[in-house]
Amino acid sequence: MIYQPPAGARDLLPLEVAQKSWINDRLQQVFQKWGYQRIVTSTLEWLDTLTAGGAIEPSTVIQLRDNSEKTLGLRPELTASIARAAVTRMAENTYPQRLCYRANVFRHPPQNYHGRQLEFYQAGVELLFAGGVLADAEILLLLAHCLEDLGIPDWHILLGEAGLTRSLLAVFPQSIRQQVRYCIAHLDCITLENLSLEPQLKERALCLFDLRGKAEDVLEKISGLDLDPSARAIVSNLKSLIELLGRSFSKPLPLILDLSLIETFDYYTGIVFEVVNYRGDLAKGEARGGVAATALQERSRILGKGGRYDQLLGLYHPQGITSPGIGFALNIEDLHSCLLLTDRLPQQTPKSDWLVIPKTPEAESAAFVYAQKLRNSEHIVRVEIDLGGRSPTEIREYARACRIERLAWIQADGTPIIETV
Repeated sequence: MIYQPPAGARDLLPLEVAQKSWINDRLQQVFQKWGYQRIVTSTLEWLDTLTAGGAIEPSTVIQLRDNSEKTLGLRPELTASIARAAVTRMAENTYPQRLCYRANVFRHPPQNYHGRQLEFYQAGVELLFAGGVLADAEILLLLAHCLEDLGIPDWHILLGEAGLTRSLLAVFPQSIRQQVRYCIAHLDCITLENLSLEPQLKERALCLFDLRGKAEDVLEKISGLDLDPSARAIVSNLKSLIELLGRSFSKPLPLILDLSLIETFDYYTGIVFEVVNYRGDLAKGEARGGVAATALQERSRILGKGGRYDQLLGLYHPQGITSPGIGFALNIEDLHSCLLLTDRLPQQTPKSDWLVIPKTPEAESAAFVYAQKLRNSEHIVRVEIDLGGRSPTEIREYARACRIERLAWIQADGTPIIETV
C-alpha cells in the first residue's frame, strides 16, 4: 500500500517551507514595526463562534463533535477567534489593540470539488477598538508597506465601502434587492440586465455596476447621484481617506475605488478591500470595469482581503457591548505564487556552517561538545555531526554537495583539525 495525504491536503517540502517562512517572517517584521503584537488563538472553535458574524457558512467549516455532542470546527479564518479573545480575555487592556497573526486555516471546498485544497496559510492583522479615517488609513498603509517590502509585482488595492453600497441599493424593492446585490458582487452584468426592473431602476443598477476605476472619477460619478445625508457623510469620509492615503505613501498608491466590491452578506460595515495581483494588460493599470468579469478573474489573483466590521465584537462581548474593528488577511500561498516569478525568494534551503567529524570512537563525545561550542553563538550557527560509516573522501563529497564549507575533524583529546572545503 502506498500512503498518501488525504485529498485536499499536501506536504510542504524544505525549500517551499523556507520560501514561505521568508514571506511570513518579513510580514511579521512589518507588523511589529507598526506596533502590532502577535496573538495565537485556538485551532478549534465552537461552530457557533465561527459563524456568529454571518461571514462564514457552516458548510465551509470542517466540523467535529466533542463528547457533549456540541459541534466544533477547525477555524476557516482568524477574525472571529481574535474578536472572541479580545472581548472576553483582554477586556482590561489599553485600547486600541493592535494584534497580528500567522496561522493555518481550514475550509471545506465547494460541493463537487473533491480534492481541492483544505488547508491554507494566512498572515494578517486586526486593529480593534478604533474607528475613523485614521484607523482605516493605518490598515491600508500597513497593507501597502507589506506588499512593497515583499516585492510583490503589479499589485493594486481595490477599495469599496459597504455602508455606501448598502445605501445605494436601498432604492431597490426588498424582493429583488438581494438579486441585484448578488449580480454586482459577482460581476454578473448579463443576469443584472435581465432582471425584471423598471427602466429607471435598471439604469441605477447598471450605474452601480460601473462605479469602479480611478478614485477621482468614481467620486465624481457618485456626487451626481441622489444621496441621503448618511451616504453623503460616507462619501465625505471616503474622500478624506483617499486624500490622506495619497499624501502618506512614498509613491502613488495603486488604488482602484470599486463600489461593486461587496459581499452577499452583511458582515462589513465600512470600507472593504482586496489586494490583487494583475497580469497582462491589467498590470498596466486597466481597471476592473474595462474587461469582462471572466477575463478579469482569469488574469488576476486575489492576494488578500479585509475591511471594517464594527458590529462583530458585540456578538462576543458578555454584555453585548459593540466596538469598532478593522483588519486584513494575506494568503501566503498566493503571495508565494507571485514571488516565484521574481528573484526575491530563497532558491535553496539554508546550508549548514560546519560539519564536525569524530576521527575515532573515542572522539565522539568530544565531537558533540565541540559542536555545541560552535552553536553557542548569538547568531544562528548550523552545525552537523557526522554519524559515521563514511570515508574521508565521501565526507568531503557530502560537504561539497550540501555547501558546507568548514569541517572540524575531532581527535580523541578534543583537539579540532579545521579544514575548508
